[in-house]
Order: sequence, then C-alpha cells, then structure tokens
Amino acid sequence: MRVRVATTVLGVTAALLAVPACSADTAGTEPTTAPSARTGKPASTTPVLSSAALETRLLDENDLGPDYLRKPERSAQHDDVTVVGCPALNELGGDAAIGGSLSFPREAKVSFTNGSSSEVSEELYSGHPDALSDGTGEIFAAMTGCPTYQVVAGGTPIDMASQKLAPPRGLGDEQWSQLLTASTGGHSTVVKQTAIRAGNVLLVVSGSPALVDRHLDKALTKATATR
Repeated sequence: MRVRVATTVLGVTAALLAVPACSADTAGTEPTTAPSARTGKPASTTPVLSSAALETRLLDENDLGPDYLRKPERSAQHDDVTVVGCPALNELGGDAAIGGSLSFPREAKVSFTNGSSSEVSEELYSGHPDALSDGTGEIFAAMTGCPTYQVVAGGTPIDMASQKLAPPRGLGDEQWSQLLTASTGGHSTVVKQTAIRAGNVLLVVSGSPALVDRHLDKALTKATATR
C-alpha cells in the first residue's frame, strides 16, 4: 500500500501543478514577447521551448548514477479522484485532481527510483514567464492554504497534510516549496515538492525530501543550460 500512496501523491500533485492552460504545443518555438501583465512591457525575448526541447533537458541515468532506475511513464488512465475539505483546490476544477487536459502545454516529465522505496520525479514546463509565475503561485497557495484535506482516489481515501517550506534562495527567478504527507491504511508517505522558475522555464522536482534536495541544483543547471 505504501507504493500506491507514493505513486498517487506524485501523480495528483503533478496534475495540480499542471492546471494553468496556455496554448497548444508546437514542434518549434515562439518568442515570449507578449506584454507582461505586471509591467506592460515585453516579458522576454527568449523563445518558448517545445516539449521535445524540454525532453533533452531532463535528468537521466547518466546524471544520477547507476543506483537510479527510470520508471515507465504512467498510463494516461486515471482513477476517479475527489478532493474533500479544500475549497481552494476544488475551485481550480476537477481536472486538476485527475490529470485532465488542462496543463502548461509545453512539458516533459521523468521519474526515477533509487533501488529502494524512494522516488524522485522531475517536470519541466516552458511558457511566458508571467503565466508560469501566476499559475504556479496559485497552485502552491491553494495547496499550502489547506493544512489538512482528503483525496479520494479510486475509492481509497487518502488523508493529506500540507506544509509550506522556505524555498531555496538564489536559484532562478522565483521559488516555491512544500511538504506533503499522505496517510492511508496505517502508512504515511512524505513528499517534498520544489518548483523554480528561471525565465521561461519552470522546473518542478518532487519525491523523497532527501532526493529532492540532492538533485535540485543539478536539475536546474541542466534545465537552464544554453543550447
């Protein structure tokens, strides 16, 4: 049951972070020259990266070492998921909890195990900086604004506790971090989730707190490397 809890938490939180929608993905790039909602000036002249380009910036086994095994990509099918006791999350829509079609369209994801029950996953998104900032901030505020709530996944109730953490300073342009504890069937799983926006790229690393802390800098360096 412990493994199922960890998988469910990572899947649900990844879906929640993917709620804000932009436009459909394309094979190429487009410049982020739309006016900033905050300044009225162009947000950036750096092109938005395609999903294919983001794939090349994900961590791989060579980056992590021989103890890490890449997990198969999750099926597109999802259990029915309901969020209970957190109106802010409910207001974001049901698709947020079940991994529906609402998302930052340019994305790439990967998950690893390190030979034990510990897991770490990485998600990369690209879009206009203001959209990435506003969307991610809204999701983290909603999740950490509910200290306790319940997720019912496939008929299984999972008690959730969230805690806002001090994000790592000096990395990227904006940072968010939280600790999630999922409890069911007498077992608990703790997941740390840290997000960093660097220009037009958003990095989200989730999983065992020790693994998130260990690989965050490396993930950001590769995600933002000039190609």
